[in-house]
Amino acid sequence: MSNRPTQHTATVLRRERLSDHLLRLVLGGPGLGWFGSTGVCDEWVGLVVPGQFQSRYYTVRRWDAAARELTLDVVVHDEGLVTEWAQLDGEHSPIGQEVVVTDPKGSFGAPADAGWLMLVGDLTAMPAMARIAEASTVPVSIWAEVPDAEQMAAYLPTHAQVTWLAQPGDGLSSLADVVGDLTWPEGTGYFWMAGESSQMRSIRKHLMRERRLPSTHYDVMGYWRGGAKRQPRAVDPGPIYAAGKAAGKSDEEIWADYDAARDQQEQQQ
Repeated sequence: MSNRPTQHTATVLRRERLSDHLLRLVLGGPGLGWFGSTGVCDEWVGLVVPGQFQSRYYTVRRWDAAARELTLDVVVHDEGLVTEWAQLDGEHSPIGQEVVVTDPKGSFGAPADAGWLMLVGDLTAMPAMARIAEASTVPVSIWAEVPDAEQMAAYLPTHAQVTWLAQPGDGLSSLADVVGDLTWPEGTGYFWMAGESSQMRSIRKHLMRERRLPSTHYDVMGYWRGGAKRQPRAVDPGPIYAAGKAAGKSDEEIWADYDAARDQQEQQQ
């Protein structure tokens, strides 16, 4: 039985605004001493930020084994477990704070006989598409549906053939229609796609029933679910978490405090 940790404490070393909707966090520190990449181009980790209990999953944009630095590119919104924390400034800035990341898991597996790659995705898929394209030794075509294409022009490798697509609206996607109209290359290749879940379901049906691709030659994943507006939390868990830790409480006791605060808030509404 291995004593190797499956969760790792890391420090936020740097932060960079890549676009209005994408923020880069670079993590490091001695806590990543046992961290290691899967070697798979599309790999992800669970991230738990200070004052939170739940993890959110993010694609590994880059792992620098020599420097022991992990780069995550985070899509930011007005509200969310990670997105609010990642955008704080001043004394509350995430730089210098500790977070927890899980061991990575990967899923990309193009067959050895693939002569081309087709990558389709929205903003949440950009880190994976960039990393896949960087590692590819065959021609790569990318269709990227993003809200700020002019700011993302340098994000993808220059050797990839990129088609930029306008996002139809906040929380919306039209990638299913885009894929239905694609002209496919000759020969054997690999199709990869990620984005809004309902769009992905439509694409899977298209690939199986109309394109008749074998399952070994495509991967389609739902990264997020549309149709519901994000709601701000009724109670901010941050102060409750900090107070609980300062008082020496266990996570279970802090959870109980948080639940009690939410019950009280609901009674007052």
